[in-house]
Amino acid sequence: MQIFQLRERLRELGAKPCHAQRVLRAWLRGQPLDAGGRRQRAADFLPLSLRDALPRLTDDLDRLARLRSTHVDIDHADAARLLLILNDGQTVESVLLPRDGVCVSTQVGCAVGCLFCMTGQGGLSRQLGSAEIVAQVVLARRLRQVKKVVFMGMGEPAHNLDNVLDAIDLLGGEGGVAHKNLVFSSVGDYRMFERLPRGRVKPALALSLHTTDPELRVRLLPKAPRVTPDELIALGERYARATGYPIQYQWTLLDGINDSDAEINRLAALLGGKYAMLNFISFNAVEGAGFRRVALGRALALVGQLRQRGIVACLRDSVGQAVDGGCGQLRSRDTV
Repeated sequence: MQIFQLRERLRELGAKPCHAQRVLRAWLRGQPLDAGGRRQRAADFLPLSLRDALPRLTDDLDRLARLRSTHVDIDHADAARLLLILNDGQTVESVLLPRDGVCVSTQVGCAVGCLFCMTGQGGLSRQLGSAEIVAQVVLARRLRQVKKVVFMGMGEPAHNLDNVLDAIDLLGGEGGVAHKNLVFSSVGDYRMFERLPRGRVKPALALSLHTTDPELRVRLLPKAPRVTPDELIALGERYARATGYPIQYQWTLLDGINDSDAEINRLAALLGGKYAMLNFISFNAVEGAGFRRVALGRALALVGQLRQRGIVACLRDSVGQAVDGGCGQLRSRDTV
């Protein structure tokens, strides 16, 4: 289901714009669709034709993404990997994050095929509809408070651009999520840089960089758009200055691949003076990938080198690793 189809269905059921907005807000908060204010009955604010249809509509919305299993991270009690089953029986995963966040998927699988990521090993099965993307947030809100949504789960958001932007627009509008707390993560795509600045809701942007070497980036991200690292940073800088949000550049550390002093020197030169921050991410185990994690001491030393050069940098704590829910570990699992 798409969000525009949901709006059309509400209109066909007799909902005026004010009624549709109430129903959407209730859904987005994880509440019953006829939820009103305190001591307020649905009969006081919703037409009868719409009230009669709400049980069926509720059932249809609940089937968009149903919780099949929950896997709590023993190292981070406030984090968990959620296995979700979609209306057609396919599965995706989302992750509850500390500090009221949720990481959602935008595709079943992924076509980019990053060598250090589990999601793309099986290729792309299908796109998620805009309502299916939002349904992951709704489900998470039924479990706990959600104030931040990151589009960093299964899939490449820029490859499902229309649906992701529709979901962002709804979440940043009726969903009440602060625009800076909607984080669009991408390997980089020219269409994305054209469309994002034109939206009513402009999300923060996280760009997968991983190396300053164009040839190495092609090998690591074999099916990503051919945007060179310096061009990607230039496009990101333009968006950062237009929105007022710093770009988050992501760099998965791979031992002996992209952790050299030469790489860090080139990275510092590229990011010097930019409205940006660099997130190093320790490589999480991916079966058959053949990479090794950079030692913690070395990773922290790389952070220190960048900071000495005036670059905002950190080693990100990738939660969910204990339950295969860390960065690069999500996939469609037929079994729990």
